[in-house]
Amino acid sequence: MIAKLRGLLDSFGDDWCIIDVGGVGYHVFCSSKTLDKLGHLGDEVTLLIETHIREDHFHLFGFATELERDWFQLLQTVQGVGAKVALTILSTVNADQLSTSIAAQDKSVVGQASGVGPKLATRIVTELKDKVAKFAVIPLKPGAGKQERSTSLGDAVSALTNLGYKQAEAYTAVSKAINDGAEDDVQTLIRLGLKELGK
Repeated sequence: MIAKLRGLLDSFGDDWCIIDVGGVGYHVFCSSKTLDKLGHLGDEVTLLIETHIREDHFHLFGFATELERDWFQLLQTVQGVGAKVALTILSTVNADQLSTSIAAQDKSVVGQASGVGPKLATRIVTELKDKVAKFAVIPLKPGAGKQERSTSLGDAVSALTNLGYKQAEAYTAVSKAINDGAEDDVQTLIRLGLKELGK
């Protein structure tokens, strides 16, 4: 099982690259975000590798960061998301946006990826909602009244989206207000959320 490759960047395309390791070229599928970090032809590169072995193929998927590799694995736990779709999502949405949009249950963000229709986007944000805690950009600090805080957060986010803000942006702004010590009443969270969004 190949877990990491270090070698010279031999060539690349839209969703792949070839890494020359001691004269052997490894064809590796990558997201556009990983490809953007590889540098120029002939540069030494290191990629974390996820190896997929099937009866009809042997594919290598490469990642510049552990976070991207972890998301690649997590996305494939959703029915209908294979390796290629997961890679397309990671090419379209960065890890921070992915974490925030799923936490906010905003299916429009993952829905931007080619091959992800409304039903699949809904399934992704629904099934992964409880699994994104370790990826969350702004996890809520522990404290009393967890259920009440969750309700207030949801109501404040809903109010901000009704004002025209994107759901993931509203979620991030309200979460920051809570973590900065704001009171849990909805009006306060809306006001502080608007202030944060206006920066």
